[in-house]
Amino acid sequence: MSANDRPVTGQPTATYDSAFLKACRREPVSHTPVWFMRQAGRSLPEYRKVREGVPMLDSCMMPESVTEITLQPVRRHGVDAAVYYSDIVVPLKAIGVELDIKPGVGPVVEHPIRSRADLARLRNLTPEDVPYVTEAVGLLTAELGGTPLIGFAGAPFTLASYLIEGGPSRTYENTKALMYGDPQLWADLMDRLADITIAFLKVQIEAGASAVQLFDSWAGALSPADYRRSALPASAKVFRAVEGYGVPRIHFGVGTGELLGLMGEAGADVVGVDWRVPLDEAARRVGPGKALQGNLDPAILFAPREAVEAKTREVLEAAAGLEGHVFNLGHGVMPTTDPDCLTRLVEYVHTQTAR
Repeated sequence: MSANDRPVTGQPTATYDSAFLKACRREPVSHTPVWFMRQAGRSLPEYRKVREGVPMLDSCMMPESVTEITLQPVRRHGVDAAVYYSDIVVPLKAIGVELDIKPGVGPVVEHPIRSRADLARLRNLTPEDVPYVTEAVGLLTAELGGTPLIGFAGAPFTLASYLIEGGPSRTYENTKALMYGDPQLWADLMDRLADITIAFLKVQIEAGASAVQLFDSWAGALSPADYRRSALPASAKVFRAVEGYGVPRIHFGVGTGELLGLMGEAGADVVGVDWRVPLDEAARRVGPGKALQGNLDPAILFAPREAVEAKTREVLEAAAGLEGHVFNLGHGVMPTTDPDCLTRLVEYVHTQTAR
């Protein structure tokens, strides 16, 4: 079953004919759907109020907070899809990896993985490890009605990078040293992370998520040859494992202009594009049979309204000939973005693309 088929129940869901899911399936839409990566949180004052005094990972494990934060941008901006509020390291924390998300830094792993003995610490994820996800998705789907919920997970390569480096990195020297120096350990690590990612996505889909996105945030650090050999197989395994659910599968990375064709090859129905490659060129690189998502530069939102609208028109014009297009930023919403600018952007895209 693919994203062009009805859900596994055989019956259309409340979200099935939404503009977002139709665009993912490359079907005609009444307007170009819009959602933003990192829309759930960061720039919203109501988010900061909910999060006050609550550590990031703790907030991801509180179903009522997750529900509220996920709904906030839907209420405020009128986006066409909600994205589940969580973090890519949540499944790692759930299986016992000692890590924390430090403000201003990001995920920090206490004992990085550098050996086969370290690999043994990564056990499989079960639904019982993340009951708060099942509960929160259930609460959300009840509230969202016809608005789709996007579940997500980190791709194996990006998770591996965090685990090996011990935190964010600009050079990935430890990651690449292991990848090149011990290919078998690398392959085993990627396979284990693929299984963890599959389990995490299945929990979200089975609880009611209408689509899923695989974030390979750091895949742009790889050459095409290294991506094909060392990252693509694990991501492809993830996409194959959830194909039977019939929900659209989105694949996104940063700085992946040279990898777009390979990312499409991995099995996604929709390929996310950052702001560095125009969507018409991205379509040429990805090839037919895929919808595209993107790709306004997030920094544009700090410019005057006229400039934002001009750059938005450029994106929409580049997307005019696509089989399917979901409007998004080329990366996540920056924390200091004016929320009103996002609201105006949604309205502008809807107005400009009304059919």
